[in-house]
Amino acid sequence: MDKNLYRTSIRNNMDYKGDGSDCKEGKVQPSTEERLDSGLDSLKEEEYQEVAGELERLRVDCAPQKQRPERHDGSQDLWKMQVSEDGDTLLHLAIIHEAKDCAKKMIQLSRNEPFLNQQNYQRQTALHLAVITEQPELVDCLLGAGADPSMVDMGGNSPLHIACRGGSLACFSLLTQTRPGSGSNPGANQLAHIMATNNYSGQNCLHLVSLHGFLSLVENLVALGADINAQEQCNGRSSLHLAVDLQDLDLVRLLLRKGANPNILTYGGHSPYHLTYGRHNDTIRQELLALTNPELRELPDSESEDSEEEEEDGQSEEDEVEYDDIQWNGH
Repeated sequence: MDKNLYRTSIRNNMDYKGDGSDCKEGKVQPSTEERLDSGLDSLKEEEYQEVAGELERLRVDCAPQKQRPERHDGSQDLWKMQVSEDGDTLLHLAIIHEAKDCAKKMIQLSRNEPFLNQQNYQRQTALHLAVITEQPELVDCLLGAGADPSMVDMGGNSPLHIACRGGSLACFSLLTQTRPGSGSNPGANQLAHIMATNNYSGQNCLHLVSLHGFLSLVENLVALGADINAQEQCNGRSSLHLAVDLQDLDLVRLLLRKGANPNILTYGGHSPYHLTYGRHNDTIRQELLALTNPELRELPDSESEDSEEEEEDGQSEEDEVEYDDIQWNGH
């Protein structure tokens, strides 16, 4: 099955927001169209000229020139303190507008500094934006300069979560490389933690690639040690449950081949086989039938029936209590 591993458009995905997350208190979130230019259109004229001037100065600084003596009065770092009304630094803006030379210059001047991990009002770092805009060259530069890949945005997504959700194989490859001794990116232990971390929708990296059917990324994550049987926090679905829900036969077969457990139950007591009821893909049903424990093949009792019985029992108890109360008042 032909799986599209790359976004068809990066400009329509500038406004990356986590599902089900609340806006920052006191901050009115802009529309997608406003967020595409990260608020430049909404800047006052003098503010816009100031930001444009700083970007132009950095662009000039990128050109080859004679070594100038370093200044120690702190004035050369003033550009690091400038932010737009959306909280974007000049580095954020350079990445959003794909001004790569300027972005690289700023990254070079900020190696292993907190500035690299500064978040805008959507809690996106420069690394988040480089992944969103699918600029692997800048992703590599940021990681090499000490950007922290474990930081999460307002949806609880790390840069790796975003690469998984978007199917960006190039960014995924860079983010999953171990970089021993690189400070904020120590290697395999941190990668394992990032892969296992759930975003605020309760999904980890493997859940995201499964939801979007990115088979290559599923294989890569499992090879890197991702827990193939990890369950979503919201309802307890595993990646195999998601594959059955999507009726993706190739993904079902891949997960089973890689060791997915067909007998895991959701919080509602449903196995992956239960999810084949009422579906048209009989091949998936047959694939799971032989692997599912016989006691897990029948659908569990309906919760509504149980609740109705409990309600009836509760009502009869209330009637008895009310009758007894009347008798007591009569004495």
